[in-house]
Amino acid sequence: MSLSVSDFARELQMVLKTGSVVLGSKKALKLVKLGKAKLIIVSLNAPPEVKKDLKYYCKLSNIPLYVFPGTNVELGAICGKPFSVAAMAIIDPGQSNIIDLIKETEVR
Repeated sequence: MSLSVSDFARELQMVLKTGSVVLGSKKALKLVKLGKAKLIIVSLNAPPEVKKDLKYYCKLSNIPLYVFPGTNVELGAICGKPFSVAAMAIIDPGQSNIIDLIKETEVR
């Protein structure tokens, strides 16, 4: 079972309303290194070095990483931002169960 974009968008919007999110690859990478992120989301077309660094540090910190199947512009649009978002960190999922959904898709 793969996570549909509409399910992901709905859960991400719930996180934005009720939880705590940090946008931007530099800030996301910093939170991963500190072990404060619960989930990292990176767009499909994020710069290769950003993806590589995030994957490496997520693996070290045992933090799930979700590659959003769309562009950074689409990810920004889902977040309701007028700019592109290559990567983001979820610090607190709030009332959303986005982390459980992503872990389910990783396991299968």
